[in-house]
Amino acid sequence: MTSNSKQEELRLYYNTLFEAWGRQHWWPGRSRFEVIVGAYLTQNTAWTNVERALGQLRQAKVLSVKGIRSMPLRNLEKLIRSSGYFRQKAARLKWFIAFLDKNYGGSLALMFAQPTAKLREELLALKGVGPETADSILLYAGQQPVFVVDAYTRRILDRHGILSAHAPYEEIRALFEGALSGIATQPETESRGRKTNLKTCHSPSPMSLAQRSPRAQIYNEMHGLIVGVGKHYCSKSKPKCDGCPLQRFLPR
Repeated sequence: MTSNSKQEELRLYYNTLFEAWGRQHWWPGRSRFEVIVGAYLTQNTAWTNVERALGQLRQAKVLSVKGIRSMPLRNLEKLIRSSGYFRQKAARLKWFIAFLDKNYGGSLALMFAQPTAKLREELLALKGVGPETADSILLYAGQQPVFVVDAYTRRILDRHGILSAHAPYEEIRALFEGALSGIATQPETESRGRKTNLKTCHSPSPMSLAQRSPRAQIYNEMHGLIVGVGKHYCSKSKPKCDGCPLQRFLPR
Protein backbone atom coordinates (compact mmCIF):
# COMPACT_ATOMS: atom_id res chain seq x y z
CA MET A 1 0.00 0.00 0.00
CA THR A 2 1.49 3.34 -1.06
CA SER A 3 1.56 6.43 1.14
CA ASN A 4 -1.18 8.05 -0.94
CA SER A 5 -3.42 5.00 -0.73
CA LYS A 6 -2.90 4.80 3.04
CA GLN A 7 -3.94 8.41 3.39
CA GLU A 8 -6.98 7.86 1.20
CA GLU A 9 -7.93 4.87 3.33
CA LEU A 10 -7.74 6.96 6.52
CA ARG A 11 -9.90 9.66 4.97
CA LEU A 12 -12.52 7.00 4.26
CA TYR A 13 -12.25 5.84 7.88
CA TYR A 14 -12.86 9.35 9.13
CA ASN A 15 -15.87 9.94 6.89
CA THR A 16 -17.35 6.53 7.72
CA LEU A 17 -16.98 6.92 11.49
CA PHE A 18 -18.18 10.51 11.58
CA GLU A 19 -21.23 9.69 9.51
CA ALA A 20 -22.02 6.79 11.86
CA TRP A 21 -21.36 8.40 15.23
CA GLY A 22 -21.03 12.17 14.87
CA ARG A 23 -19.07 14.33 17.30
CA GLN A 24 -17.57 12.59 20.33
CA HIS A 25 -16.89 15.75 22.39
CA TRP A 26 -13.45 14.51 23.32
CA TRP A 27 -11.59 15.63 25.47
CA PRO A 28 -14.17 16.28 28.20
CA GLY A 29 -13.08 18.98 30.63
CA ARG A 30 -14.05 22.24 32.26
CA SER A 31 -10.74 24.03 31.79
CA ARG A 32 -7.40 23.81 30.01
CA PHE A 33 -5.67 22.91 33.25
CA GLU A 34 -8.13 20.09 33.92
CA VAL A 35 -7.29 18.65 30.49
CA ILE A 36 -3.56 18.86 31.25
CA VAL A 37 -4.01 17.08 34.57
CA GLY A 38 -6.12 14.45 32.82
CA ALA A 39 -3.41 13.91 30.20
CA TYR A 40 -0.95 13.09 32.97
CA LEU A 41 -3.34 10.94 34.99
CA THR A 42 -4.57 8.84 32.05
CA GLN A 43 -1.11 7.33 31.53
CA ASN A 44 -1.39 3.54 31.99
CA THR A 45 -4.94 3.56 33.32
CA ALA A 46 -8.58 3.66 32.25
CA TRP A 47 -10.40 6.97 31.88
CA THR A 48 -12.92 5.99 34.56
CA ASN A 49 -10.06 5.97 37.09
CA VAL A 50 -8.98 9.41 35.88
CA GLU A 51 -12.50 10.77 36.30
CA ARG A 52 -12.53 9.65 39.93
CA ALA A 53 -9.20 11.36 40.59
CA LEU A 54 -10.34 14.56 38.89
CA GLY A 55 -13.48 14.48 40.99
CA GLN A 56 -11.39 14.23 44.14
CA LEU A 57 -9.26 17.20 43.09
CA ARG A 58 -12.35 19.20 42.19
CA GLN A 59 -14.04 18.41 45.49
CA ALA A 60 -10.90 19.53 47.35
CA LYS A 61 -10.96 22.76 45.29
CA VAL A 62 -7.38 22.29 44.07
CA LEU A 63 -7.95 21.56 40.37
CA SER A 64 -6.03 24.66 39.30
CA VAL A 65 -2.46 25.78 38.81
CA LYS A 66 -2.55 27.54 42.17
CA GLY A 67 -4.15 24.57 43.88
CA ILE A 68 -1.61 22.00 42.69
CA ARG A 69 1.24 24.42 43.35
CA SER A 70 0.30 24.95 46.98
CA MET A 71 -0.77 21.41 47.85
CA PRO A 72 1.74 19.22 49.72
CA LEU A 73 2.94 16.34 47.58
CA ARG A 74 1.63 13.65 49.95
CA ASN A 75 -1.85 15.17 49.94
CA LEU A 76 -1.82 15.30 46.14
CA GLU A 77 -0.84 11.63 46.00
CA LYS A 78 -3.86 10.69 48.13
CA LEU A 79 -6.29 12.64 45.96
CA ILE A 80 -5.13 11.03 42.69
CA ARG A 81 -4.63 7.53 44.09
CA SER A 82 -7.40 6.05 41.90
CA SER A 83 -5.42 6.87 38.74
CA GLY A 84 -2.63 4.42 39.60
CA TYR A 85 1.10 5.16 39.78
CA PHE A 86 -0.07 8.05 41.94
CA ARG A 87 3.34 8.89 43.42
CA GLN A 88 4.91 9.24 39.98
CA LYS A 89 1.98 11.21 38.62
CA ALA A 90 1.85 13.56 41.59
CA ALA A 91 5.54 14.33 41.20
CA ARG A 92 5.10 14.89 37.46
CA LEU A 93 2.25 17.33 38.02
CA LYS A 94 4.47 19.26 40.42
CA TRP A 95 7.26 19.29 37.81
CA PHE A 96 4.84 20.66 35.23
CA ILE A 97 3.85 23.48 37.57
CA ALA A 98 7.52 24.25 38.19
CA PHE A 99 8.12 24.36 34.42
CA LEU A 100 5.10 26.62 33.91
CA ASP A 101 6.20 28.98 36.69
CA LYS A 102 9.81 29.15 35.55
CA ASN A 103 9.20 29.62 31.84
CA TYR A 104 5.80 31.31 31.62
CA GLY A 105 5.17 32.93 34.99
CA GLY A 106 2.50 30.35 35.78
CA SER A 107 0.40 31.43 32.77
CA LEU A 108 -1.18 28.79 30.55
CA ALA A 109 -2.23 31.53 28.12
CA LEU A 110 1.38 32.58 27.65
CA MET A 111 2.52 28.97 27.33
CA PHE A 112 -0.03 28.13 24.64
CA ALA A 113 0.80 31.32 22.75
CA GLN A 114 4.15 29.77 21.82
CA PRO A 115 4.73 28.15 18.41
CA THR A 116 3.52 24.56 18.43
CA ALA A 117 6.89 23.02 17.54
CA LYS A 118 8.69 24.99 20.26
CA LEU A 119 6.19 24.12 22.96
CA ARG A 120 6.08 20.46 21.91
CA GLU A 121 9.86 20.24 22.29
CA GLU A 122 9.67 21.82 25.75
CA LEU A 123 6.93 19.46 26.90
CA LEU A 124 8.81 16.42 25.64
CA ALA A 125 11.82 17.53 27.68
CA LEU A 126 9.79 17.20 30.89
CA LYS A 127 10.25 14.00 32.85
CA GLY A 128 7.31 11.68 32.38
CA VAL A 129 5.98 13.35 29.23
CA GLY A 130 6.07 11.24 26.08
CA PRO A 131 4.71 12.10 22.63
CA GLU A 132 1.14 10.99 23.39
CA THR A 133 0.92 13.09 26.56
CA ALA A 134 2.57 16.12 24.94
CA ASP A 135 0.29 15.96 21.91
CA SER A 136 -2.82 15.50 24.08
CA ILE A 137 -1.89 18.67 25.95
CA LEU A 138 -1.27 20.55 22.71
CA LEU A 139 -4.44 19.40 20.92
CA TYR A 140 -6.98 19.22 23.70
CA ALA A 141 -5.81 21.94 26.08
CA GLY A 142 -4.06 24.23 23.61
CA GLN A 143 -6.32 23.66 20.56
CA GLN A 144 -3.19 23.29 18.44
CA PRO A 145 -3.23 21.11 15.29
CA VAL A 146 -1.28 18.03 16.40
CA PHE A 147 -2.66 14.51 15.95
CA VAL A 148 -2.56 12.23 19.00
CA VAL A 149 -1.43 8.63 18.50
CA ASP A 150 -2.49 6.10 21.12
CA ALA A 151 -2.61 2.31 21.53
CA TYR A 152 -6.02 2.12 19.85
CA THR A 153 -4.62 3.91 16.79
CA ARG A 154 -1.73 1.46 16.51
CA ARG A 155 -4.00 -1.56 16.91
CA ILE A 156 -6.45 -0.43 14.22
CA LEU A 157 -3.68 0.40 11.75
CA ASP A 158 -2.04 -2.98 12.31
CA ARG A 159 -5.22 -5.04 11.97
CA HIS A 160 -6.20 -3.16 8.82
CA GLY A 161 -2.79 -3.73 7.24
CA ILE A 162 -1.90 -0.04 7.00
CA LEU A 163 1.07 0.18 9.38
CA SER A 164 2.69 -2.09 11.94
CA ALA A 165 1.63 -1.55 15.55
CA HIS A 166 5.32 -1.00 16.24
CA ALA A 167 5.79 1.78 13.69
CA PRO A 168 7.49 4.92 15.05
CA TYR A 169 5.13 7.41 16.69
CA GLU A 170 6.18 10.22 14.35
CA GLU A 171 5.54 8.09 11.26
CA ILE A 172 1.97 7.41 12.40
CA ARG A 173 1.36 11.03 13.35
CA ALA A 174 2.63 12.26 9.98
CA LEU A 175 0.43 9.74 8.15
CA PHE A 176 -2.73 10.92 9.90
CA GLU A 177 -1.90 14.59 9.60
CA GLY A 178 -1.25 14.16 5.88
CA ALA A 179 -4.46 12.18 5.40
CA LEU A 180 -6.70 14.55 7.34
CA SER A 181 -5.29 17.76 5.91
CA GLY A 182 -7.29 17.14 2.76
CA ILE A 183 -10.60 17.39 4.63
CA ALA A 184 -9.65 19.82 7.37
CA THR A 185 -10.99 22.80 5.43
CA GLN A 186 -14.47 21.36 4.92
CA PRO A 187 -16.68 23.20 7.42
CA GLU A 188 -19.59 20.82 7.02
CA THR A 189 -17.61 18.05 8.73
CA GLU A 190 -18.17 19.80 12.05
CA SER A 191 -21.95 19.57 11.88
CA ARG A 192 -22.82 16.42 9.96
CA GLY A 193 -23.13 13.03 11.56
CA ARG A 194 -26.15 11.68 13.38
CA LYS A 195 -26.73 11.65 17.11
CA THR A 196 -25.15 8.58 18.62
CA ASN A 197 -25.59 6.41 21.68
CA LEU A 198 -21.97 5.26 21.54
CA LYS A 199 -20.72 5.09 25.12
CA THR A 200 -17.58 7.09 24.41
CA CYS A 201 -19.63 10.03 23.16
CA HIS A 202 -19.39 12.56 25.97
CA SER A 203 -21.78 15.36 26.71
CA PRO A 204 -20.54 18.74 25.46
CA SER A 205 -18.15 20.43 27.87
CA PRO A 206 -16.43 23.84 27.90
CA MET A 207 -13.27 22.27 26.47
CA SER A 208 -14.94 20.04 23.87
CA LEU A 209 -16.77 23.11 22.57
CA ALA A 210 -13.72 25.38 22.66
CA GLN A 211 -12.93 27.34 19.51
CA ARG A 212 -10.21 25.76 17.37
CA SER A 213 -9.02 25.76 13.78
CA PRO A 214 -10.73 23.41 11.28
CA ARG A 215 -7.57 21.27 11.15
CA ALA A 216 -7.36 20.94 14.93
CA GLN A 217 -11.09 20.10 14.98
CA ILE A 218 -10.61 17.26 12.50
CA TYR A 219 -7.70 15.84 14.52
CA ASN A 220 -9.84 16.12 17.64
CA GLU A 221 -12.75 14.30 16.02
CA MET A 222 -10.65 11.54 14.48
CA HIS A 223 -8.91 10.69 17.72
CA GLY A 224 -12.21 10.59 19.60
CA LEU A 225 -13.72 8.31 16.96
CA ILE A 226 -10.70 5.99 17.12
CA VAL A 227 -11.16 5.77 20.89
CA GLY A 228 -14.74 4.67 20.22
CA VAL A 229 -13.61 1.92 17.84
CA GLY A 230 -10.91 0.74 20.22
CA LYS A 231 -13.06 0.64 23.34
CA HIS A 232 -16.13 -1.00 21.85
CA TYR A 233 -14.91 -3.09 18.92
CA CYS A 234 -11.16 -3.35 18.40
CA SER A 235 -10.23 -4.71 21.81
CA LYS A 236 -6.77 -6.09 22.50
CA SER A 237 -7.63 -9.75 22.95
CA LYS A 238 -11.09 -10.39 21.47
CA PRO A 239 -12.01 -7.90 18.73
CA LYS A 240 -15.72 -7.60 17.97
CA CYS A 241 -15.66 -6.82 14.27
CA ASP A 242 -19.38 -7.40 13.73
CA GLY A 243 -21.13 -4.07 13.96
CA CYS A 244 -17.97 -1.99 13.67
CA PRO A 245 -18.28 0.67 10.96
CA LEU A 246 -14.73 -0.14 9.84
CA GLN A 247 -15.33 -3.86 9.34
CA ARG A 248 -15.73 -3.50 5.59
CA PHE A 249 -12.20 -2.09 5.33
CA LEU A 250 -10.52 -5.15 6.90
CA PRO A 251 -8.09 -7.04 4.59
CA ARG A 252 -9.64 -10.13 3.06
